[in-house]
Amino acid sequence: RVQLVIYDIRGHRVRTLVQETASAGVYSVGWDGADQGGKPVASGVYIYRLTGTGFALAQRMLLLK
Repeated sequence: RVQLVIYDIRGHRVRTLVQETASAGVYSVGWDGADQGGKPVASGVYIYRLTGTGFALAQRMLLLK
């Protein structure tokens, strides 16, 4: 089970990009800069969190428009 979620700097969930079962491998996911409802979000710092079975990673990213 794999989940990739984007949060704003205050910790509010902005969008869930991936929530599925996936086999091991290399994947690529793009984000169009929109929230879950499809509205564009502001430029700034966001956190992405990737979780899987026995694995979790959180990193900052900068969205520039």
